[in-house]
Amino acid sequence: MRLSYPADVKIIQVPCTGRVDIIHLLNAIKDGADGVYVAGCLEGECHYISGNLKARKKVEYVKKTLEEIGIEPERVAMYNLSSAQGARFAEIASEMVEIVRKLGPTPVINSAA
Repeated sequence: MRLSYPADVKIIQVPCTGRVDIIHLLNAIKDGADGVYVAGCLEGECHYISGNLKARKKVEYVKKTLEEIGIEPERVAMYNLSSAQGARFAEIASEMVEIVRKLGPTPVINSAA
């Protein structure tokens, strides 16, 4: 079964969501992404034991940081799902795109562009 999700979504695969760092999330926003979400293993089912829990803490930190500087924290999210939940992945992609569309373009101005 071929699943479709919005073309606006760019997937970056990592071996474990625990490898996603705070700076990756912030740089994505700084570089013009209107929203970023991390899709990791179900809690308690991480192949690397606690990578998804570490990722969740990093996402929460970034949300708090964005809020402190006046950017909507809803632009960053973390979702947990299994590899068998492809349909749910496509739903999440659509949900995030809709959230970001309602928020509008990111207010960050990239001076390097």
